[in-house]
Amino acid sequence: MSWELWAAGLGGGAGAALRHLVDGAVRRMVSDRLPWGTLTVNTAGTLLLGLVFGVASATAVPPQAWALVAVGLCGALTTYSTFSHEVLALARNGRPLTAAAYAAATECCALGALGAGVLLARALPL
Repeated sequence: MSWELWAAGLGGGAGAALRHLVDGAVRRMVSDRLPWGTLTVNTAGTLLLGLVFGVASATAVPPQAWALVAVGLCGALTTYSTFSHEVLALARNGRPLTAAAYAAATECCALGALGAGVLLARALPL
């Protein structure tokens, strides 16, 4: 088994645990009318992925580090399946406009965070 596979698995475990902790904390702090926890982890995960991608484009990142952080941690921290389920649940519960707004906000936040992460990484003295 390759070291990259082990690194991705280790990062994935950490990302899943972090997602669970952050989602729970956000849910306790704000209203549950919208899935703010999922929006938070997806935005944070894509910001981190942008940082990693920005660093990787400026320096040599070992494949094990990429597997650990980008594939494992960011992959498990972000959650497209939960996001999709929540959009569908909002729509099925008679809130189609809220579902559409949540979907659009998630995509905008994720893409914006990814771009911000890349820009932040480029600003670092590497």
